[in-house]
Amino acid sequence: MRIFSGIQPTGDLHIGNYFGAIKQWLDFQHENECLFCIVDLHAITVPYDAKKLKERITEKTIIYLAAGLDPEKVIIFVQSRVKEHTELAWLLNTVTPLGELYRMTQFKDKAKKNKKNENAGLLNYPVLMAADILLYDTQVVPVGEDQNQHVELARTIGKKFNQTFGETFVLPKSKLPSFGARIMSLSDPKKKMSKSDPDEKSRISLFDSPKEIEKKIKSAVTDTQKTIKYDKEKKPGISNLLTIYSVFSGEKMEKVEKEMKGKSYKALKDAVSEITIASLEPFRRKREEFFSRDVYIEEILKQGEKRARTLAEAKMGEVRKKMGIS
Repeated sequence: MRIFSGIQPTGDLHIGNYFGAIKQWLDFQHENECLFCIVDLHAITVPYDAKKLKERITEKTIIYLAAGLDPEKVIIFVQSRVKEHTELAWLLNTVTPLGELYRMTQFKDKAKKNKKNENAGLLNYPVLMAADILLYDTQVVPVGEDQNQHVELARTIGKKFNQTFGETFVLPKSKLPSFGARIMSLSDPKKKMSKSDPDEKSRISLFDSPKEIEKKIKSAVTDTQKTIKYDKEKKPGISNLLTIYSVFSGEKMEKVEKEMKGKSYKALKDAVSEITIASLEPFRRKREEFFSRDVYIEEILKQGEKRARTLAEAKMGEVRKKMGIS
């Protein structure tokens, strides 16, 4: 199958990003044709530090490699370096109903957080994402739950283009992770863990030090009861800690609950800290190795750009012809 997915270069990736997206990528890379993109054009729809963007792109590439993506098996590239993404996004705008964009949950959330940043780029974010996906005849898009609505819109846009101009695009499907798709905030377990949350204690970044991880989990919100039980409605904090333990250990929730039965909340937090620190150690080690290999990192991105552009140019030739603008 043809697989496409991407992550913005801004913000530190956390364990929710890993289990929501990257973990799936690792599973897909062995038997599929995969393109994994650093979506820098999406990142500039909200306030960002232009001077640090290039550095952030390098960091995200290192994260991809440290997580286990093999550049010999997958295409790793930067979105803005393949101009066909923006060209196709503009053309898709002409068949995208405005009402569909206004109902996008992520647009409403981000616009609400910062009224001054309610810009056209933010509104058209899903059209650019549709272009990213449709450009490569993507069949499957591994995403977290928060991006599923955008993949559905890509299907809608692709279908409308096909009906208007003739069969052109493959209609993609989302692939959500099974259990553990939603790792919640440590400080507010009713909200999803987010790299844009101003409270750094709310998330565990992939490269946090053991001391930082221990401190964050120790301060994680629980409840005033004493029972360790998985119940997202009544015990969101405890359920979140159990989820983190489950996804890192690979054990089913029923087994985790049995292991923790009768233990104190402190014992639960200690166990979650221990398994999280041990599981993230390889990431920290590999990251240090790649940081000293700038030339190698840039070569991977250049090769990825070349391979992605070959596919993108061919598709855009077909699109232009269908639309009568070739």
